[in-house]
Amino acid sequence: MPVKKYHIKLESDEREQLVKLSRSRRAAAVKVQRATAMVAMDCSEEGAALSDSKVAAISGLSVRSLERLRKRVCEVGALGALERKPRLSPPVDPKVTGDVEAAMVKIACSEAPADASRWTMQLIADRLVELEIVGSISSETVRTTLKKTTSNHGSRSAGASRRSKTPHS
Repeated sequence: MPVKKYHIKLESDEREQLVKLSRSRRAAAVKVQRATAMVAMDCSEEGAALSDSKVAAISGLSVRSLERLRKRVCEVGALGALERKPRLSPPVDPKVTGDVEAAMVKIACSEAPADASRWTMQLIADRLVELEIVGSISSETVRTTLKKTTSNHGSRSAGASRRSKTPHS
């Protein structure tokens, strides 16, 4: 069994807050699990200092999660370890915005180029790049975006479903 690299030693006020949180019925389940695990892993004089397998059985976390939790407690503190880590990389903005989608629909509804009988997804993607609306876009992105619109050139109504006529009585 490997030697534990990180040990949790809680102060009395931290311990009180974690015990209160672990018994709470209104807190998020992840926070309750982590608080229960930290209280059980506490190596201070007041703590139980249980083994990882016992703490895993009590808290419902895996042994590997407990190792990561111990490390995080040592890095940011007991109360900071309850919260989620902030993202290191910002979320990626979508390529298809309202303006791009409008241009895509406009191209799809226009006359097909002279060398093609109809617009294909690849032709639409190439035209968007050619017009410098986007830097690059795949035909699959064009397909999924156009699929979300309700325009269907093959039917009489442009809605999602055609209303059925009711028979005369």
